[in-house]
Amino acid sequence: MSASRILRLPAVQALLCQAAAFPLTLLAVFLLARAGAAPDYFAAAVAQGLFAALLGAWRRLARWWLAIGFLFPLALLGASQLALPPWLFLAIFLFMLVLYWSTFRTQVPYYPSGKAAWDAMAAQLPQDRPVAFIDIGSGLGGLVLDLARRRADIAATGIELAPLPWLASWLRARLTNSRARFLRGDYERLDFAGYDAVFAYLSPAAMTALWRKANKEMRPGSMLMSYEFAINDSTPTLSVYLPNTGRTLYIWHF
Repeated sequence: MSASRILRLPAVQALLCQAAAFPLTLLAVFLLARAGAAPDYFAAAVAQGLFAALLGAWRRLARWWLAIGFLFPLALLGASQLALPPWLFLAIFLFMLVLYWSTFRTQVPYYPSGKAAWDAMAAQLPQDRPVAFIDIGSGLGGLVLDLARRRADIAATGIELAPLPWLASWLRARLTNSRARFLRGDYERLDFAGYDAVFAYLSPAAMTALWRKANKEMRPGSMLMSYEFAINDSTPTLSVYLPNTGRTLYIWHF
């Protein structure tokens, strides 16, 4: 990934906003001290958060990034008051790293789809012929394992970038003697032409690029399914509303 593309990532921009807010916070503290006030750490953390949120708004970051920017200094201050051992922070960081891996780049967090989505998706697959299926961003592998159990004529595969979810899904398949396959890697480097059905539960930020890839690679007769998130550039062939979840399964046929 190029440096310019990295700098455009929302997580990187939020971090840069925090860095840019720090000298502004120091200046505000200095001016208050010169005026006879005595700002404490809490006031400094609030000022840092406000500056970071304002800079984030200037960079047109999403609202949740503004909230994160404001709350981050307060969270750091609160954590420092707990007197926790340093190794605990390292352990938490490493766990989050292997769980979410490159979420800062993909903007696709881990979030399971659930059985209602599995049932709806399975009902839409071709019933009269074998199906090569892949779940892009398969997480802990629940959907792929479930599909492999349902039908012996489905070659069910999942691909996951984060190491910990991939390892968990791979172990689940081995321990249950499942036919499901789990690949570790980035679906953007995968050729969709080898699959009859591609399932995605990603995020709004990933949908435009996913559509470009699917439109380029998927062969006639195949289908793309997206749970919850539509594609702004294309009207789905079919939309299946799941009343018990309040979400929709969107389907495009090629």
